[in-house]
Amino acid sequence: MAVISGDGVFSHACVGASDLAGSSAFYDAALAPLGVKNLGPFGDNVILYGKDKPALLVLRPGNGEAPSSNGVTIGFAAASTDEVDAFHAAGLAAGGSCEGEAGPRGHLPGAYAAYLRDPAGNKICAYTFTDGN
Repeated sequence: MAVISGDGVFSHACVGASDLAGSSAFYDAALAPLGVKNLGPFGDNVILYGKDKPALLVLRPGNGEAPSSNGVTIGFAAASTDEVDAFHAAGLAAGGSCEGEAGPRGHLPGAYAAYLRDPAGNKICAYTFTDGN
């Protein structure tokens, strides 16, 4: 059994996937530019992702219903605008859809982000800050 543990406020986040293989291929590609790796399966219905320990679980919903995360966004920290750009391009190439092109965000000084929907419709983003912010 793996111990789920993340840094900061949250221990982990979960996103549902009807097609676990398709979602796994998407997350493998989109998160690689951010240094987040596929850490392997956890049982038959969960794939674990993280840098050093599991922090994101991509899973088939336990109740058997279709996944739904309308209104939820999971943001991944990027070290640079290049990482944000690579995240967005890799996610699109791996079957994701654009929810916001990579670029500056006007709501915070120096904010730079890109948004994607994974194959199951979950919304994720990569975020960094420029200009020393």
